[in-house]
Amino acid sequence: MSRGTNQKFKFTYLMQVMLEKTDDDHALTMAQIMDELKKHDVSAERKSIYSDFADMTEKFGIEIIKEQIGRETYYHVGSRQFELAEVKLLVDAIQSSRFITQTKSKELITKIKSFVSEYQGKTLQRQVLIDDRVKTMNESVFYNVDEVYNAINENRKIRFKYYKWDINKKLVARRNGEWFVLSPWGLTWLDENYYMIAYDEWDGKVKSYRVDKMMRISITDERRVGQKEFKEYDMANISKATFGMYGGTKKYVKIRFENSMCGVFIDRFGKDIVFHSVDETHSEFRVEINVSRHFFGWLFGLGPKVSLVGPEDVVEELKEYISEYTKSLE
Repeated sequence: MSRGTNQKFKFTYLMQVMLEKTDDDHALTMAQIMDELKKHDVSAERKSIYSDFADMTEKFGIEIIKEQIGRETYYHVGSRQFELAEVKLLVDAIQSSRFITQTKSKELITKIKSFVSEYQGKTLQRQVLIDDRVKTMNESVFYNVDEVYNAINENRKIRFKYYKWDINKKLVARRNGEWFVLSPWGLTWLDENYYMIAYDEWDGKVKSYRVDKMMRISITDERRVGQKEFKEYDMANISKATFGMYGGTKKYVKIRFENSMCGVFIDRFGKDIVFHSVDETHSEFRVEINVSRHFFGWLFGLGPKVSLVGPEDVVEELKEYISEYTKSLE
């Protein structure tokens, strides 16, 4: 048998063929395997392929299962580094993570698809198409996390610009664009968002910062401070403006708020919500939610700058909820 020009890559291409073209529901005969190798300009004898199968199992943990169906013998990958169910869990985690943008989510899922066969990968693609969760709009957040970790490992302060939403759905710099210089001590993932926990030397406090609102991050030459304060910091102090979007009756509600609160609603419902001006300092918007005590609790927690103004039956239900809550304190 003449040798192909890519003969030295025979084992690599064989492993690629088996991982991509076979699974528990799809198998190849030896002739089909040899044909797939020829597409990569690799020639192989049956005996050498059997030997490679053994190496795949012993050295890489990739089990090759032999199955007799009628007169034909078929081969397919059994156990993998990641099973299909495990990969689906990873996909769900990526899709539900607010701090990962839509673009980065698709890139990561495309890479994860290499853990399963091309047939199984198609089922993952269908999962991607039905995803419609609110995501961060900051493409650099993925690298911000890495930079914060680097600063922590190097025991250095970081410098960055910190942003917030305005009523026009534009990100504007806080403190009139001044640089924030802080000592990062940790990162935590709460309510599907990444938060940096850092010591603010100027204010003498440990605070939390949304990583997707941090931009132009750089590591300084200054060493971190605030280790004692961080050790005494209670992680429960991190505010989680969240509520269960489940249970109850699905309805459109109208919410009125002071314009300074607009970022809370953009973060929760995305930029597609439409704000209508009420006066110079207040706006309204409509959104469909599942009316429940979880929603009322979240809304009530936003304070007097936010109010529910419609529909009337939901407003009355909220009043009853507040009344019950007030009586429980007596």
